[in-house]
Amino acid sequence: MAGRRVVKSARYKLAVKDQGVDGILEMTMERFIFKPNDPMSSAKLNVEFRLITGHRFTKEGTTINPPLLNLFRNQGKNYMFEFDEFSDRDACRDFAASAIASCGDSGITTPTPAVESSAAPNNEQLSESEMERRVKLLEDSELRRLHKELVIGGTLSDGEFWAARKKLLDQSNAKRSNQQVALKNHIWHKKLTTDCQPNKITFNLTPEIILQIFTEKPAVRQAYLKFVPKKMTDKEFWTKYSRAEYLQGMKNAFAAAAAMAAEDEELAVFLKKDEILANEARKKIKRVDPTLDMEADEGDDYIHLPDHGLPRNDTKETDDLQTDPYRRSFGQELNRHAAVVLQGRTINELGDQKAVAEALGTRKEVGEESDENLGKERSKRASRMAEIEDLQAPPEPSVAPLSIKDPRDYFDSQQANAIKAFGDSVASNRRYKLSVSTEEAFSSLKKLISEIHSQGLLEPIISPEASLKVFSALTQNISSTKYNLGNTPQDSVLDRLPNTTKDELLHHWTAIQELLKHFWSSYPITDRYFYTKVNRFICNELLNE
Repeated sequence: MAGRRVVKSARYKLAVKDQGVDGILEMTMERFIFKPNDPMSSAKLNVEFRLITGHRFTKEGTTINPPLLNLFRNQGKNYMFEFDEFSDRDACRDFAASAIASCGDSGITTPTPAVESSAAPNNEQLSESEMERRVKLLEDSELRRLHKELVIGGTLSDGEFWAARKKLLDQSNAKRSNQQVALKNHIWHKKLTTDCQPNKITFNLTPEIILQIFTEKPAVRQAYLKFVPKKMTDKEFWTKYSRAEYLQGMKNAFAAAAAMAAEDEELAVFLKKDEILANEARKKIKRVDPTLDMEADEGDDYIHLPDHGLPRNDTKETDDLQTDPYRRSFGQELNRHAAVVLQGRTINELGDQKAVAEALGTRKEVGEESDENLGKERSKRASRMAEIEDLQAPPEPSVAPLSIKDPRDYFDSQQANAIKAFGDSVASNRRYKLSVSTEEAFSSLKKLISEIHSQGLLEPIISPEASLKVFSALTQNISSTKYNLGNTPQDSVLDRLPNTTKDELLHHWTAIQELLKHFWSSYPITDRYFYTKVNRFICNELLNE
């Protein structure tokens, strides 16, 4: 970049698939000049950087994309250059970026409207995946031909052309399944490895297993947020948790867990029953319809009460009371795991353990609020279902009684509807002559012109239903020929033409449809962008004519 000037060998291209014109690209801080090697070539450029609004380039390291540099002009034009090496492209890219920035700082850039429409295409840097999708779509010969005619011809900008095809660009993303990813269906089975050391036991905890533990055991998640990193590290926390799981698998596990919990308060958190899950179970029981709650009927018998049924063992009862907080049931763990699997995965990123625990806690608070509202609705519905009909007041009428404050409003509206219906019937019964003479047609046309002069044009001039019907009838043959070719050739006029002529007509029809879509999408003209866009369409079409 010595002397504020860069000279590289490049190839000027009108499209990615175009062969291009070989030549020399020279860049200064004010302008860039392209001189083709062939003196007879018309591909000569001399453009000032103050007219350039942005640039794009292909990323290095891909075998699909060559080293390209695309400079965008503020009028929808672009200048694409291909280099032999990425180093040459990078040198021109950095120089062009500094030149564009210096022009913007000096205030000699072309003026832009104060309010820019959201529909205006932006020249932001394309991602590699989006660039590859565009190149893949341009492999279609019809789309490539349309792109060359409209974009390279200057009628549309590259952003406007692809903005109308967002569905094609997002087709790969649309194919992704919306099904939520769930947790693994198998329960963590606490696989132990001794590593040939009888006094050392190893637990394998992966991020997936930690997420499963946090989801199925809210008390462990709450303890992690409370203890780490204030009282202990991650390693110390999971060591204590693994020790608690090991104690639960021993013989006389309940007694051993009770003894260890008495010595270590932090370890007792993992050995005791999960109070959070117990509270959730109580809330769920409250939401059950009382007429279907079988647990509520348990108090009707006397077998479970003291001094009834089989004789009691006081010593055994005392032991049960001491070890009851540390008892676990495999059925409860299985049901809890099944409920978590059915809920689905609520977190996709398994990075920081603290972030995962906090995210699960936040989602749980939101779910509790919705469950509380749902529980109130269920309780109201249950109370209505349990009502005794004989003790209820007479039901209110399901239909509101007719109430007309002013009877004249009712009759006035009916009279207006009758007049309107009568006018429609008169208009529908009006007869039109299908065959008239020249004098009658001229007099009728003269009368219509005089009415327009006196009354003005009607809004709309043609009803939308009639225009849509005419448009559909006129385009039916052309639109159906392309996709139903060969089914009914005698009904299509295009099938009687040569293939080259037919393809040319279909291409012109596609181009006209594309231009009309962009043209009418610019109305109403609310800012300068739409005004420039419409004028560009008109000027280009007049030049083509």
